[in-house]
Amino acid sequence: MDIRDYLVDIVLTFVLVVSTLVLVMRLWQDLIIAFSATFMMLAFGGLFISLAMKIRHLDESVISREHTMRVNLEDISNRMSQKYDNSISHIDDVVNELSRRMYR
Repeated sequence: MDIRDYLVDIVLTFVLVVSTLVLVMRLWQDLIIAFSATFMMLAFGGLFISLAMKIRHLDESVISREHTMRVNLEDISNRMSQKYDNSISHIDDVVNELSRRMYR
């Protein structure tokens, strides 16, 4: 995890917490309510950051699986092409053999 990837989320969470603290302190002037609302917003911001991390991990996993599938499909394609060429070569040999036998 690179902290620069989540810097915007962290800054927005900080702004969310500070604005909640200022708003609650200004409206109700009660320290307990202000801190509880601040912790609630901090948890809410942390939830967003956690969700962003999980989505990024899922995206990386999908990209990795897609790459693996692409490599496997390419390998299967190469093997099928080789089998096709071998079959065609064998059929050509059999046809040539039969042609030679017919003309004798």
